[in-house]
Amino acid sequence: MKELRELTEKIRTGNVILFVGAGVSATLNLPTWSQMLRKVAIDLEYDPDIFSMYGDPLVLAEYYKIQKGNLKGLANWMREKWKVEDERIRNSFVYQKIVELDFPVIYTTNFDTCLEQAYRIFKKPYTKIARVQDICKCQKGITQIVKLHGDVGNYHNMVLTESSYFDRMDLESPLDIKLRSDILGKSILFIGYSLSDINIRFLLYKLNKMWGFGNKKSQPRSYIFMANPNRIQEEVMRNRNITPIIGENTDQTESLEGFLGKLKQVKL
Repeated sequence: MKELRELTEKIRTGNVILFVGAGVSATLNLPTWSQMLRKVAIDLEYDPDIFSMYGDPLVLAEYYKIQKGNLKGLANWMREKWKVEDERIRNSFVYQKIVELDFPVIYTTNFDTCLEQAYRIFKKPYTKIARVQDICKCQKGITQIVKLHGDVGNYHNMVLTESSYFDRMDLESPLDIKLRSDILGKSILFIGYSLSDINIRFLLYKLNKMWGFGNKKSQPRSYIFMANPNRIQEEVMRNRNITPIIGENTDQTESLEGFLGKLKQVKL
């Protein structure tokens, strides 16, 4: 496949930034958003099934923050429930291949710390960037893991409520300035994202607008891995200069494993 060969060559030369979404964490069977919202409902003394009908996850998390005053209790629950034993990470083909592919920069919208664990377990140096203060810690040749939505280690910075998400989507924070700098002349590979999620589609749209400030013809091609085919979404992505690469297995974890395995084989 021409696109796969093109992508692997860019990875080999360090010209691809990886974007990691919730589908990657899902390969470890971490709790889902719906499970998190059940916890929110119970804490607020609502029937979980009824509570889920009152708004989307961002609105419901916003209500939780209003009622509780902060997200500390929820963040503590997430930190406990998203705790993953080192052995599970060590045995994860997906996380092993992400480390081996040696991306210079990884952006993630996930709150968990599985990427950081993987780099530690496989003895690969990394720098975590979750706040503007962390940017000065970057070192040449060391992978940067940028937590675009924060992580459970600091509930103040978590992008979990509607208002925090709207602020994040302005793309005007110091981390966004870094993102704009990073994508100049580089391609992006998106994995673990569902295009049924309006949040990721909005992010892709905003990133495309960023690229649009320059010469559109010189914009590097970017890529999104899709576990299953969807002709309409594929065409929308191509119109934004993002090439869909479709998985070859109906099981989403096995499909992602197969894709990353092919990248690694060609890269070697």
